[in-house]
Amino acid sequence: MERGADHPVEATLNHHRGGSGEPLVLIHGIGSSWQAFQPVLGALEARHDVLAVDMPGFGDSPPLPAAVRPTIGALADAVERACVAAGFDTPHVCGNSLGGWVGLELARRGRARTLVALSPGGGHNDRETKFVVASLRATHRMARTLAPLAEVLTRTAAGRTALFGQISARPWRMEPAAAAARLRTVAASPSFEATLEHTVASDRARSLGEIRCPTTIAWGTRDRLLFPRQGPRFVRAIPGARLRELPGLGHVPMFDDAEMTARAVLETTATGRANGASWAPS
Repeated sequence: MERGADHPVEATLNHHRGGSGEPLVLIHGIGSSWQAFQPVLGALEARHDVLAVDMPGFGDSPPLPAAVRPTIGALADAVERACVAAGFDTPHVCGNSLGGWVGLELARRGRARTLVALSPGGGHNDRETKFVVASLRATHRMARTLAPLAEVLTRTAAGRTALFGQISARPWRMEPAAAAARLRTVAASPSFEATLEHTVASDRARSLGEIRCPTTIAWGTRDRLLFPRQGPRFVRAIPGARLRELPGLGHVPMFDDAEMTARAVLETTATGRANGASWAPS
C-alpha cells in the first residue's frame, strides 16, 4: 500500500496517493484497480492531490464484510470513508464506468466539488442491461481461464487487441506488462460477481436531479461496452451537466489517449475551484 506520511488512509482500502493541490479522488470500474488511472496520473498530480483507490473487493482491497452487499451505496460509503481518513475537504471526483456511477452517488450526497464521470454505469435500459451483464460475465470467465497465460497472450499486438478490444479503442498500444497485469486483476477480483449482481444487473442510477456540483459526462465515441447513446440520458437528468465526447476513444479512455482524458478532467476541476465549502462525514 502506498501511503502519505501525513495523510493516513483507511487501512482496509488500498490506494495510491500523489501530487499536490486541491483533492481529487479517482474511482475505477468493475474488475479493475487504481492502476487504470496510471496513464493520466502525471497530468492530474501536477494540479491535484490525487487519491486513487481500489474499491472493496478489487485490486488489493479486501471485499466488504459478508453481511454488506456491494451496492452502489455501500461502495460509495467505502470511498467516502477513505476520503475522510485522507483529510480530503470537498474533493473533486472522477470515476470510470462503475466508478463513475459511484461518483454520481457521491455527488448526489453533496460529497463532490466537481464530478467527471467517464462512461458511467447506471444509465442502461433493460435491453442494454442484458448485453452489458453478459459481456462482463464473459470477460470475467475468460480472464480467470487465461490469467495463467497472461504474459504470453499479451506479448503481441494481436493478443492485446483480442483481450481488450471491448474496453479500449486502441488496445494494441498497451504496454504488454501492463496488459498482463490488467488481465490478472480482472481474474483475481473476489467481488466481481456479487458487485455485478447488486449494481448493473439489478439497479440504475437514481435521484440524479439532486446533484448540484459542476458535472461533466464524458464518453468515448468508440465505447463498445456502455454505448455513447447513454450519455445524453445523464445530461438530461443532472441540472447543468454537460456532455463531452471523447472522439475515437473507448470505454476506458485513459488507455487510449491520456492527454485528452486528463484535459477533460482538469477543465472540469478548474470550474469548481471557487466552490471551496468543506463537508464532514455524516
